[in-house]
Amino acid sequence: MSDSDSGGRDIAVAVVDAETPGNVGTIARGMKNFGLSELLLVDPPELDPDGEAYGFAGSAREDVLPNAREVTLDHLVENYHTVGCTAVTNENATKHVRYPFKTPRELADSLRSVEADTCIVFGRESSGLNNDELARLDELCAIPASAEYPVLNLGQAATILLYELRELTIADDQLPEITDRADERAIEGLHDQFADFLVAVGHPEEKQAKSGRLWRRLLGRAHPTGREVRTLRGLFRRASEQLRDEQ
Repeated sequence: MSDSDSGGRDIAVAVVDAETPGNVGTIARGMKNFGLSELLLVDPPELDPDGEAYGFAGSAREDVLPNAREVTLDHLVENYHTVGCTAVTNENATKHVRYPFKTPRELADSLRSVEADTCIVFGRESSGLNNDELARLDELCAIPASAEYPVLNLGQAATILLYELRELTIADDQLPEITDRADERAIEGLHDQFADFLVAVGHPEEKQAKSGRLWRRLLGRAHPTGREVRTLRGLFRRASEQLRDEQ
């Protein structure tokens, strides 16, 4: 197993008694998107290479789906740390078959410290995993949604959960940069430009330091990109020049 701190960890995905091949293909595609490859099927439907499972799988039709293995629930329980995925219920500590559960984000955080081979287990489209199956699994995960309609489509639920696990399952060097934060010299230049703007606009001298601190805190939270900083510096510069010309 790869070091989970650097990503690229192997986590298996199991689907129990899937009712439609298309959802198996959708889950396989989500696995491919987020760096997982081991698909395990308990009592699966027929997966015709010319059918909807392969049609919905995208590039996962080349490896994840054809390499899927048919297993039993006993095999999952005996060989993996199992996480059962279920809909949110109103049960509490007095009824602990479906309680307590973790959200996908909480699960991702907790799995960082789990060294055992892990398997995320999904159930049927119509009824999910039953209570007897859930009682055999190690922990539960659920996606909080609107109380008016909390049950998600199987493919949707799997995609959301696998997305939250991405920092465990995708190696760091394969994750794209989330932001293009401007370098510190450019940001400091923007602070100077803002200070010059305050003078040009006639902001009271005794309030300029406080306004500068507020601006610095705002930018500190925003993490502006290089393009954003260049644009703002240009705007402040032109505004300052125009104000001085009008004086």
